[in-house]
Amino acid sequence: MLFLVWSGINPKDQFTWFLEVIPAVVGALVLAFTYKSFRLTPLVYILILIHCVILMIGGHYTYAEVPLFDYFKELFGFTRNNYDKVGHFAQGFVPALILREIILRKHLINSKGWQVFFIVSFCVAFSAFYEMIEWWVAVVTGDNAESFLGTQGYLWDTQSDMAFALIGALTALTALNKLHDRQLVKFLTGDCTLN
Repeated sequence: MLFLVWSGINPKDQFTWFLEVIPAVVGALVLAFTYKSFRLTPLVYILILIHCVILMIGGHYTYAEVPLFDYFKELFGFTRNNYDKVGHFAQGFVPALILREIILRKHLINSKGWQVFFIVSFCVAFSAFYEMIEWWVAVVTGDNAESFLGTQGYLWDTQSDMAFALIGALTALTALNKLHDRQLVKFLTGDCTLN
């Protein structure tokens, strides 16, 4: 809530702020309504919080003008502010663990290989759908969407955004599967009521 309030105080562009933080607000509402019926592991809640903070920072400054990444742009000689790539990496990383938890707890897919295939495919498809949302907003609002799109003149921005979501999903499944498994075992054998 503190980050949400901070992000809404004098954002660079009010319309962009709204577009960037609305997924976090909707996600928070979904989590609040499902907390008793389908509580998630602490790891997944922490990742969701981090993703929300990433969205709110992008909403406050716009993804093309986050100050720390302007500094990185100068320091490393980048041609653009790459904060949006952090957001798209998280767009694959965080949903991968959310989906993994749902699949494992609901016993939806038994084969580990098919689990990975489905999770990665879903994350890339979600990223592609988000790119279409950005396109639709640009068509409807015209020039007002430039800060939301954040392409910064980069011809391959849409494709690289989806690639970063793919890398994020693969990284999450590779780096956190053992920690996630340990939390799931503790969580499922604890005092929590689960479906």
